[in-house]
Amino acid sequence: MYVKSPYPDPPALPDVNAHYFLFKRPDQAAWPNFTVHIDPVESLATVNGSLTFHDFKRNIEDLGTALGASVADGGLGLQAWQVNVLPENVRKDGKEIVGIMSENSSEYITLVHACLRIAVPFALISSYSTPFELKHALKLTKATRLFVDEKFLPTILPVAKELGLSSDRIYLLKEVGGKGGKKAKTKKGGKERKSFRSLLEGVRKRNTPIVDIRPAKKDTLAYLVFSSGTSGLPKAVMISHGNIIYSLTQSIVVQQVLLKVFTPPTPNNPEGIPIILAFLPLHHTYGLHAYCFRPCLAPGALVIMPRWDIHVALEAIPRYRVSGLPLIPSIVHQLVHHPDIEKVDFSSLTFLNSGAAYLPPELSAKMSKLLPTTTNLTEGYGMSEATIAAISQPLTGMLDGKLKRIRGCTGVLLPGMEARILKTEDAVPSPSPDVNSEVDCDVNEPGELWLRADNVALGYWNNPKANKETFINGWLKTGDRFRLDEEGNFWFADRAKDTLKVSGAQVSPVEIEDCLLAHPLKLITDATVAGVSGGRTSDEKVPRVWIVLSTLGKDKAAGWGAEKTVKELDRWHKENLSKYKWLRGGFEIVDQIPKSPTGKVLRRVLQDRYEKKAKRGGGRARSNYKRMQEGFDTDYFDCNFSDILHSSS
Repeated sequence: MYVKSPYPDPPALPDVNAHYFLFKRPDQAAWPNFTVHIDPVESLATVNGSLTFHDFKRNIEDLGTALGASVADGGLGLQAWQVNVLPENVRKDGKEIVGIMSENSSEYITLVHACLRIAVPFALISSYSTPFELKHALKLTKATRLFVDEKFLPTILPVAKELGLSSDRIYLLKEVGGKGGKKAKTKKGGKERKSFRSLLEGVRKRNTPIVDIRPAKKDTLAYLVFSSGTSGLPKAVMISHGNIIYSLTQSIVVQQVLLKVFTPPTPNNPEGIPIILAFLPLHHTYGLHAYCFRPCLAPGALVIMPRWDIHVALEAIPRYRVSGLPLIPSIVHQLVHHPDIEKVDFSSLTFLNSGAAYLPPELSAKMSKLLPTTTNLTEGYGMSEATIAAISQPLTGMLDGKLKRIRGCTGVLLPGMEARILKTEDAVPSPSPDVNSEVDCDVNEPGELWLRADNVALGYWNNPKANKETFINGWLKTGDRFRLDEEGNFWFADRAKDTLKVSGAQVSPVEIEDCLLAHPLKLITDATVAGVSGGRTSDEKVPRVWIVLSTLGKDKAAGWGAEKTVKELDRWHKENLSKYKWLRGGFEIVDQIPKSPTGKVLRRVLQDRYEKKAKRGGGRARSNYKRMQEGFDTDYFDCNFSDILHSSS
């Protein structure tokens, strides 16, 4: 099935450096000198812990000059890129890539814009990287310079040395102790390591001539961002200057349509501008766009958190009169289950959006009950390979009443986007919208989603095999399954690569998870299902579930507890699901479900742990479901994932 976005197409866009669109639009000439960054943890500037728009722009210009000016003029001498630079040409002809490994900060955002301004691509490296993951990231991206938080040097320096990256090409972004005039960490031999601070100071002391905005085309590489890595090693997605501009224009078109039916209230703060709580990691697509690019469309401020901390967040929302929250399902889950959540003042919130993973309708409903009745909680679907977003929930009444918001529905295609839904994983879409074939799904028939538009990435960097498998005939193979209803609304079905096949029939992990979470007594607060060994053949997987008990589920005094809860859920899911969907792989109780910083469930962590344990037991694993029938196995309960919750991205 082929479908086109119901919104008007974005207008023809200029073939320019994205910096022009972000900072040189005519409407910005009338902007006041508003607050752009606020740090609730430590000061961002010498006065009031905040940074203004004019100072922010000056920092970008000066840092871009420090990066791009010649070495003779005191700069780093980084040269601009044009289109079609191949991985093997990095380090040749002056072509370099700037790697960034840092927690969230104003410095991080400034560095991103400085690199765009001078057309030097940057690579976003997870601040949670282990040495193994960091080595893979640096080898894959071919980063030639690194900007890092000082506290990460013990991890970075040995890996850089092993890969032959000179220590004098590693610079400090955030220094230990903040901005209180502290000298940058010295290198071996007493030489000072260059830093964000010292680079800015050098430009200003020398009065170095400003390096102007360098030209870039729509296909010029802007940055590399890693895919979630839930299967195999992470891949570096190539996002261009044109991808950035197109995705921002999609947002503008949606807002123009929205304003015809909805007038946003003026935020209740001294400056009367939107204030966003910025806690999602900037090394991920969602955080990068929510905090680096989208704020350039209208005046607004960011309250920047280095990393997620629920206590800091719940204090910052009322203190700074936060009006907007970009969310992920795992954070929504934490919020609604926080013991003091009903005491928190959410009256300033006007807009929340959940992305990066599927948000169950029950969780959305619980969050909505905590908010003012006028607050909008929306959802969407996106991926790094589509720059950021592809589908979003509309507001009821948009497009002369054609669109409506439906709880549990992902939404409609963003402006300019085309989609096809295909029946089989190996099917390939026709390049023509007028051609339908037997592989195209019918209305309300689940299938794999393919996308096409100018926000689809250039491809994967340094990975021709993955490019051939994912970017085909101009289409992006998402690996996600959706169904499309009669009105053009998309409904999430499952991850195609997580779907199990049991006795020749497909089994959706999400369906089983939703069934367990729907138990009327709410005996669990979270669940994830994945395939493990134990099927009729050596390659067939059977579904196994990992669950987090609720307060009631743990309460033996109330007649429950671990053993009784598992037996009740076993009865419940058998009563509500077909036999081939039963959890023949068993139940396991954990303290937390391991998730990436962006909320995606790391099923591979759970599966690998199970298979290693089964292998140590010798031969093919005996199903824990079978063990439960023979006698309850308390070994289900010895797992704690708190140490790996934030270990992967």
